[in-house]
Amino acid sequence: MANQDPPVGRLEKLGYGVGDLASSLYINFFNIYLLYYFVELGGVGPAAMGLMLLLTKFFDAITDPVMGAIGDRTRTRWGRYRPYLLWGAVPFGLFGAAIFAAPELTPGSMLVWAYVTYTLTMVAFTATNVPYSALMGVISPSADTRSSVAAYRMIFSALAVVGVAVVATTLVRELGAGDERRGIMLTMFVLAGAGMLALVIAFASTRERIPPAPTNGRIRDDIGLLIRTPAWIAVAAAAVLTPVALASRASSALFWFRYVAGDDGRTVFLFLDRVGLFYTGFALGQLIGVLVAASLARRFDKAHLIIVAGIIEVAAISAFHLMPVDAVWPQTAAQVFVGVGLGMMMMLAYSMFTDIAEYLEWSTKRQMTGLAVSGAVFAVKTGVAIGAALPGLLFALTGFEAGAVQTADARLGIDLAFAIVPAAIIIPAGVAMLFYKLDRRTIAHFESELAQRRMQSAPTPFPSPPETL
Repeated sequence: MANQDPPVGRLEKLGYGVGDLASSLYINFFNIYLLYYFVELGGVGPAAMGLMLLLTKFFDAITDPVMGAIGDRTRTRWGRYRPYLLWGAVPFGLFGAAIFAAPELTPGSMLVWAYVTYTLTMVAFTATNVPYSALMGVISPSADTRSSVAAYRMIFSALAVVGVAVVATTLVRELGAGDERRGIMLTMFVLAGAGMLALVIAFASTRERIPPAPTNGRIRDDIGLLIRTPAWIAVAAAAVLTPVALASRASSALFWFRYVAGDDGRTVFLFLDRVGLFYTGFALGQLIGVLVAASLARRFDKAHLIIVAGIIEVAAISAFHLMPVDAVWPQTAAQVFVGVGLGMMMMLAYSMFTDIAEYLEWSTKRQMTGLAVSGAVFAVKTGVAIGAALPGLLFALTGFEAGAVQTADARLGIDLAFAIVPAAIIIPAGVAMLFYKLDRRTIAHFESELAQRRMQSAPTPFPSPPETL
């Protein structure tokens, strides 16, 4: 029975957290280099790349919930969700590496390459990240434990930002040896290998403790129920808008430092240039935000904490934008607080999706953990895609020309993508939390009833295989 499993220990939390490196390394590297690689180095028009990022999300709108529903209905000796971490690791690595391995092509062919490789990568991303996120919903029946597991996940997410900001940007410079395009490709190969290993570690380290229902309802009915749940809609909205702000700011950062701040790429602290320092400050702040949110979530409602985190993030982005462009250390300090707000928001949002899955099982007796959590994956991917597309569209509208001295309008477009739009988008994410009504008292009530229900009726869900590969 589910309650006979050993409790979630620190090593299991660490193993689960390591799994987030797979998606976070990709997302953060794409945030910095995807638009830059195809526009600045590949000659693709910024609007065309922006459109590519948006159009591929229509495909994700199908694959993400389908993958969630498939995971909910999977029955193996390893569980419902864990096997996909193992089965999907190699495609995840190969397709991700292919994005930046384009040969010398015309701009039109480069755009086709982007469509094909990015779409395949997002399919592999879905096949691994939806089950990985759903796994957190069945790793423990306790909301506090799931919040702790989410904190470990977000710690490794912050470490991925550090890894990309410090290690990956340095690898691009060193491995490229003057050839930036080659440096980006080789660095992505390293990250793809690390992502594959992270997925295997997460598979081998974790257990599923909540037994599956004997049968599942129709997928169409589950989706209909999900999109009529106000709490799910509220968190999904916040989970879309927050990555929009993050990705727009990240995708335009290289352009802002080069064309607005006039940065020449020289190191400013140890081996870090201004871009590396910018991302390092953000990553340290994200780590602090995760730890703060994990501590406060034991005492305060998560929706209220997300609102506070949004205020911190908007204030910090606004402060950064109002500083002189050469105020390196004050800007870095502001960027730390941007990371604090983002770290709090994302850690809380992921744990809230699993709380909603438990609430739906309690209120409807329907298990749809994978489907409910697929909303988180789709929301993050959609937000990242919209955020990455925004700079390209804004650049095209304001007359940006790669490699040229930018006009005042073009610099305004970069400022919009880098600071003004991200700050504005965070505000409705906080407003959405006013519609989230699952407070700590409600969660404790349905957790208790679910525990009794499972003790009375749940069989052992799977055989107990040795936890080795």
